[in-house]
Amino acid sequence: MPDDTIRFETHLLQTGANTTGIPVPADVIAKLDAGARPAVLVKVNGYSYRTTVGVMRGKSLLPFSAEHRELSGLKGGDAIEVDIARDTQPRTAEVPEDVRQALTEAGVLTAFEKLAPSRQRADADNVATAKSAETRTRRIAVIVAKLQA
Repeated sequence: MPDDTIRFETHLLQTGANTTGIPVPADVIAKLDAGARPAVLVKVNGYSYRTTVGVMRGKSLLPFSAEHRELSGLKGGDAIEVDIARDTQPRTAEVPEDVRQALTEAGVLTAFEKLAPSRQRADADNVATAKSAETRTRRIAVIVAKLQA
């Protein structure tokens, strides 16, 4: 974690059957000095991840998915110690070469690169999880068509 890491204690908030988040106190948001929804590095229970602070019903929360719970060994209601710091590294997505080539050939690579990294990642993951070459090709065509529209 960076030198400017802030540590605080809280409980892993469970808001639904499978929905959890980490409440971030207002004074911590103020100390981060990066607005209400900063990109951050988080470490909890020895597990680190990158995310963006969200705001729900006026409260600042760090999303904590089922995958994060599994990898950290935490569950809703657990007392936790959180290390948080601003994430100043650029957000990028790994784009498969065939997707990049199709975007380039269609003249929409620049438009794709202007999308939020989370959108780029979702599109790339959608292609990567295709079980057949035909599905992969079809999914790439959908991405290209959306960008051409």
